[in-house]
Amino acid sequence: MGHLGHLRQEYQDLIERLEGGPVSLPMPSDPTARAAWQEILEILFTPEDAALAAKLPVRPSSLAKIASLLGMTPEALRPRLDAMADKGLVLDLIHPETGKERWILAPPVVGFLEFSLMRASDSIPKDRMSRAMDAYVHGDDTFARELFGGETVIGRALVQEDALGEGQAPTVVDWESATAILETATNIAVSLCYCRHMAEHVGRRCDAPLENCLSLNVGADFVVRRGFGRKVGSSEALDILHAARDQGLVQIGDNIRDKPTYMCNCCGCCCGQLEVISTLGFPAVNPSAFEATADPDQCKGCGKCARACPIGAVSLVAVRVEGQRKGRPVARVDRERCIGCGVCANACRRKVMTMVPRPKRGYVPATLMERTLLMAIERGHLAHFVFDQGQSRGHRFLNHALQALCNLPPAKRALAHGQLKSRFVSYALGKVPDPMG
Repeated sequence: MGHLGHLRQEYQDLIERLEGGPVSLPMPSDPTARAAWQEILEILFTPEDAALAAKLPVRPSSLAKIASLLGMTPEALRPRLDAMADKGLVLDLIHPETGKERWILAPPVVGFLEFSLMRASDSIPKDRMSRAMDAYVHGDDTFARELFGGETVIGRALVQEDALGEGQAPTVVDWESATAILETATNIAVSLCYCRHMAEHVGRRCDAPLENCLSLNVGADFVVRRGFGRKVGSSEALDILHAARDQGLVQIGDNIRDKPTYMCNCCGCCCGQLEVISTLGFPAVNPSAFEATADPDQCKGCGKCARACPIGAVSLVAVRVEGQRKGRPVARVDRERCIGCGVCANACRRKVMTMVPRPKRGYVPATLMERTLLMAIERGHLAHFVFDQGQSRGHRFLNHALQALCNLPPAKRALAHGQLKSRFVSYALGKVPDPMG
């Protein structure tokens, strides 16, 4: 972390604390982006909020434990955490079976940045927040590299089942199917799309619906309780899904297999994840198990698939025709970029563009806890995540030891990375309970 200039100490402490999550809120190098980054912090967190947030344990904890760590009574702490939860700065997670309550600082993504724009109006100034966010994420690639610079990313593409052939549909397991995910979710909520809402305030919003961002399971429970969205049944959620598919939108879900917390209906113009793929070439979305392919002999080169692709993975190229001076256009898919959403196949009326199984499927973490651990490892945050600062002398020692490991040069860290994935993650998953379980 670089020099923080005139940032108040409370916010400096908060930034350091955010490094204990799967992704942090790094300071950009561009001066305009840096000013916007500071403004985001000051819009969302009062100095008192920032000071409290900086002291919250890294792992979900009970109110009594947090109060004990802070030297407060639970009765004095609860209203402060409640007020922060109403702003989306902290999460109060209630276990769906036991009813046990745990509190945790919300990460930047998926977390307090999205919550800041999931309501039409509240205490957060939407226009000012949108312009600050736009300047921060577009000023340079610092935040994009933090979010998408590792092998494990936050979201994954869900293939549109109606783009598959009859023989392929049965091969899609429930956790790969948007329809099955919605039909089996215990709770569903719909909110304003954070990306489209921000684009509206900076004059770049498209004509896609604003209210079509879906929260699921324990995520929906929080969203409804704290007023970030409204509860919907599976029937209305499926209507939203089918309407989004008719409009050529991409379904991006939580990059986990068990109990996902959200499903977005994304456009290539407003969605931050899809935009990063298009502009920076980062693998910002874990692809589905399928990829698009065009039959060059049948393709007429109409270009509907290329225009429909949200990330520019489909283009028209000229192929030579025997006995003719001019070539003819046919569609070609960049397989390295294709996320397997199926939008292009649905746009092809001649059914020349089809979805085929991907030769090598990307790995999807089983649970939120596993994804969090993998992201922490890849981004050098593992030490902060596993061992909270200040818990005990032994933990402080292990914290510094692990942090030194994370700070190794890339080549050496890659070796440690592989060992941690294969040995440490399986051990940790058996020792640390999944708060979403």
